[in-house]
Amino acid sequence: MTGRRAAVYASVDVAAPVEVVFAAMVELASQDEWMLGTHLFPLDGDVKMPGVGSRMAALTGIGGLGVLDTMIVSVYEPPHRWEVQHTGGLIKGLGIFAVTSNGGGSTVTWGEELDLPLGAVGRIGFAAMKPLVRWGLTHSLRRLAAGVLDGSLPIGTRPDLSDGRPAKP
Repeated sequence: MTGRRAAVYASVDVAAPVEVVFAAMVELASQDEWMLGTHLFPLDGDVKMPGVGSRMAALTGIGGLGVLDTMIVSVYEPPHRWEVQHTGGLIKGLGIFAVTSNGGGSTVTWGEELDLPLGAVGRIGFAAMKPLVRWGLTHSLRRLAAGVLDGSLPIGTRPDLSDGRPAKP
């Protein structure tokens, strides 16, 4: 942690190709399935797979209490990297999602590099919350991995159970 910016990262191995993991990770409809306590929705741009310049928002929280996080996609390099600039009033900084090949599948990483408010109080608060934030990122990535492995993610590739044919994207 340097200055007012603090970082937290989590990674999980997935026994699936990079392309499949990346597709599940960036598909907005899939994110509600694997991101812990988060509902993501588009504001402007491609709804299914947001590209550079697409704007979106996430409502993250539990028990009816949450934080609105607005974002702009700043990097979109399929099938390896996706970055968003957090532009909200409370959450500012960079969200980084990366997928790399690890020989037996993929490693997916989620990082947050956040601009902390409130000076020393913000730094102390982040230091206290960092283990919980890392746990949440790791838990979410494990849910992503499980969905990819059981075929439920990405949603656009789920079979249509009514007639057995693939769902239309």
